[in-house]
Amino acid sequence: MKIVLVIFGGKSTEYEVSLASAISVINNIPKDIYQVLTLGITKDGSWFLFEGKTEEIESDTWHTSISATPAVISPDAKEKALLVFRESGVERVAVDVVFPVLHGKNGEDGVIQGLFELACLPYVGCDLISSAVCMDKVFTNTLADALRVRQAKWLAIKKFDYAQSAGEFETQVTSYLGFPCFVKPANAGSSVGISKVKTPDALAQAMADAFVHDHKVLVEEGINGYEVECAVLGNDDPLPSVVGQVIPSNEFYDYSAKYIDNASELIIPARISPESMEAVRACSVKIFKALGCSGLSRVDFFVEKTTGEVYFNEINTLPGFTSISMYPKLFAELGISYPELLDRLIRLALEKQ
Repeated sequence: MKIVLVIFGGKSTEYEVSLASAISVINNIPKDIYQVLTLGITKDGSWFLFEGKTEEIESDTWHTSISATPAVISPDAKEKALLVFRESGVERVAVDVVFPVLHGKNGEDGVIQGLFELACLPYVGCDLISSAVCMDKVFTNTLADALRVRQAKWLAIKKFDYAQSAGEFETQVTSYLGFPCFVKPANAGSSVGISKVKTPDALAQAMADAFVHDHKVLVEEGINGYEVECAVLGNDDPLPSVVGQVIPSNEFYDYSAKYIDNASELIIPARISPESMEAVRACSVKIFKALGCSGLSRVDFFVEKTTGEVYFNEINTLPGFTSISMYPKLFAELGISYPELLDRLIRLALEKQ
């Protein structure tokens, strides 16, 4: 029986999202095939082997529980083990494969993937390079332009440069992108720090809000389109899912609309033309392969409401993974159950290694 180490939490603004995803993953991994260990990372970066119940993860009391013991992954490739610091001494616990259920910085950006590579541990999801590139929206957009993938017009600037020439940059945004536009931290997920800016006088505050989360900010033109998403599963021969559509409860699919008010609507399949549907699926695979992804990703698009033109928005290498999140729901539409999906992802990780 293979030993799967599920990692959750993380030093990230998406800590709470990770807890929700991890509970679903832990509860649904087929226990007749895999033995599950859980390793939690607190908001301040402390690591613990957690041997308690998922209810403590849900209440976020897991790290103060008697079931939490300090532990780290050994970077020694010969060990392939978790080092658990018990009162009686260091215990080495063998690990066969890692399932990182970590969203955002330090979990989805290649940082922890580098540790897995050092430790020679197979792990679910994209490798170090593809994780880092896909996490940084500026790098992703630059590569999408090189691939001639249609996307919204965009501009980017670093915090230092913006401090030197804020007025000049804001003028450029006004003349090149127009309004409404979207201001985004280059490296953040779950719509954290994103603002929809409708007028020039609101731009400076949106930039300041985005710079709280990253030193680099992306500004994109607004597209009058339907928000649609396509899940991708596989390594060398990836499978695109059906396309789902998001009808956000707010003006756009922000953090509140995704995780708090529960009023956003997910429509599967999306209410778009068959031509747009196939264009989204084909472009999802193209982007997935071109950016070197493996295992899983969710690729997001806008479909322009009047023309049906497809615009690439972004790619998420570890999207929300609760049982009602878009990624598993899209594959459920193809007849792949949540437990089967988790099994496939673990097998893909072992296959890649």
